[in-house]
Amino acid sequence: MYKVDIQPDIKEAAAIEARRNREKQRQSRIFNARYRTMGVDVEGLKTQVEERKLREIAEKRRDEAFDADRVQCDKIAQMLEEEERQRKKQLHQAVLDFREREQQPSMRREWDIHDPEAARKGHPARVSDDDPRCGPSSMQRFAGEDLNANARQKLLKEQNKRILEEQRSEREKDLADRKYADSLEDKKRIELDLRALELARLEEECRKAKAMAIADFNRAQAAEVAEQQRLAQQREQDNNYAEIYNHLTGDLLTENPDIAKSLVGPHRVITDRWKGMTSAEVEAVRKAQEQQCKEKQASGGIADAAARKLRLREEEQQQEAEWDRQRELAGRAAMEMEQQEQNFRQQLRKSLDAYNQDLADAQKSNLQYMEKEVYSNVPTAQYHLQFNTSSR
Repeated sequence: MYKVDIQPDIKEAAAIEARRNREKQRQSRIFNARYRTMGVDVEGLKTQVEERKLREIAEKRRDEAFDADRVQCDKIAQMLEEEERQRKKQLHQAVLDFREREQQPSMRREWDIHDPEAARKGHPARVSDDDPRCGPSSMQRFAGEDLNANARQKLLKEQNKRILEEQRSEREKDLADRKYADSLEDKKRIELDLRALELARLEEECRKAKAMAIADFNRAQAAEVAEQQRLAQQREQDNNYAEIYNHLTGDLLTENPDIAKSLVGPHRVITDRWKGMTSAEVEAVRKAQEQQCKEKQASGGIADAAARKLRLREEEQQQEAEWDRQRELAGRAAMEMEQQEQNFRQQLRKSLDAYNQDLADAQKSNLQYMEKEVYSNVPTAQYHLQFNTSSR
């Protein structure tokens, strides 16, 4: 029979048809933009909630059924394991019984070789003079021979008695040795117990000593930490006092005139640090002014005026020469700084070009990898048409 000839179940067909109808209704609600944007599908949500509850109840029942089946299977497995264990035990016992019943050492073919009682169980070469085994050619019976059976029996009894006495003495000796070994073992056990107690006592003492050492160490560490804190506070207080003293005796509050001197020249000062002219400088300015006044008063002739003009011109020329030298030095320094800056810019540009080239190569290789390896399967129009076909 082919598969097409099988009639579908009526309940299954009805369930499939109901699901299709619900799906069509849901699609009509979901794909209707006006209905979807104006409100929430309350009926659909209720239906989903009911379906979810029914699905959870069914899953719970299925889990409970699976749990019951699992418990039943575990019980059956335990029963089977117990039966297997009993069967193995019975089989082992049957093997032992068979060996004890059918495989005794005396039943073996080579037992006459390994029998420890073979010499005692065996028959002598001749029992008496009338032994039928002793024929003419046996060389065991001679005319007039005396077997002295009674003496041999007496000797044999004495020998057996001596052997029994030796065995009894050996047994007593073994028993005494065993008792002595037991007493030594008891003493050894007592000694081990005493040693264990001693070790426990020593361990307890070590633990107490360790605890005391830890406590002493903690106290010493706490004292050290307190001492360090005290020293830190003392250092901080000393630093504060030193800072206050430095501020009080510093150049700012004492208005030290040396801090206003410039490194460019002795005749220049730093304007933001200059506190005014000192008394010596003021006195020098006054002396220079008085000297100039005296020179003006004393210079009454033309020759003195010409000499003074010549001296002023020389001073101006010296100042101009000094300014020219300063400008030349500043120009050279500016050229050197410009050359260094240009070299630095060239090196920076080269490093940036190399970094950009490496970055471009990495991006190019990454783009090639993405185009050839990652995005190798380009989606078609059929791929996009499979979406938005169901309400789920």
